[in-house]
Amino acid sequence: MDSSTWDHLRQGDPVLWVLVACSVVAVAVAIERAIVQWQFTTRARALADAVSRCLNRGAVSEGRSACERSPSPLADVFLVGYERLGRGRREHLGSAVHRERLRVAGELRSRLWMLATIGATAPFIGLLGTVEGIRSAMGGFRSGEVVTMDRVGPPVSEALIVTGAGIVVAVLAMVLYNYFNQRAGRIGTELKLLTDEFLESLAEAPPESTSTGDGATSAKATGKDKADGRQAA
Repeated sequence: MDSSTWDHLRQGDPVLWVLVACSVVAVAVAIERAIVQWQFTTRARALADAVSRCLNRGAVSEGRSACERSPSPLADVFLVGYERLGRGRREHLGSAVHRERLRVAGELRSRLWMLATIGATAPFIGLLGTVEGIRSAMGGFRSGEVVTMDRVGPPVSEALIVTGAGIVVAVLAMVLYNYFNQRAGRIGTELKLLTDEFLESLAEAPPESTSTGDGATSAKATGKDKADGRQAA
């Protein structure tokens, strides 16, 4: 930022301060989205693998416990499936799980609208500052006064600084928006694949473990009691 821009800030140029505020908001949103999306896919895959292993051996309750302990947002999707398990038709369970998945995927794009708005409006805000600067510069000349480029050039060039600042802020905001929006799309696709795998594993889980989560253990205990009864007889 050159000395003219600093002069504008020191003089309290309101339009330039608005652009500075927009740039601060854009960077803050980018940092917040980076924190949210950091290790999102890694944690989701780790949870999906753990749940899949539990379901493959019929340990439904153990898989649910893994979801309750996991910090991954995918756990909320899987928990909906566990809560609907054995309650109603299978297709209703799948619909409920996918609705929760869409909610989680939608949250990945939260606040990105702020970056898009800044990217779309910052050039016009800068242009407004330039127009106001030129108007003020031209208004300083008296009627009938000879106007030369030596007198017009400096105030006009200073006014154009605001337009340049607006373009810089807009480019920054749009680059950040496209990056995080594209990353959210990739994560959303990964969420769908992991959710489909979860539903398939849930459907293929042993029947005795899909009703209560401890059905296999109960069945073994019942068989043991019957065997003890026969021996006693």
